[in-house]
Amino acid sequence: MLNFVADHAPISVGEVAERFGKAHSLARTTILTMMERLRQKGRLTREQVDGIYQYSPSVPKGEMQRGLVADFLRQALGGSLGPFVAYLTHDAKLTDEQVDELHKMVEHLDSQRKGDRHER
Repeated sequence: MLNFVADHAPISVGEVAERFGKAHSLARTTILTMMERLRQKGRLTREQVDGIYQYSPSVPKGEMQRGLVADFLRQALGGSLGPFVAYLTHDAKLTDEQVDELHKMVEHLDSQRKGDRHER
């Protein structure tokens, strides 16, 4: 739901319930509860416009997604990348484009680390 809000922000609870909730069999009250919890956790902000609260992500979508992945790694995997990498190498059905993107990311990480070592 957080990605949906980020893609359609600013958006009201009613709009999320209509456009996202119905497709996922979620009641408006459930949507409201989830959005308010996300707001309390600092993931969403809200602003009243013409008497209706409009919700938006508190940070840009890319930053939000990186934060969610970091939370997942810490909470579900104890901070270890091993299980995630094992999933990618053995179970994930990656497209050629996704594999190319991963190669570019690893190359970028490697060049950053080499740059860090030269600065010491």
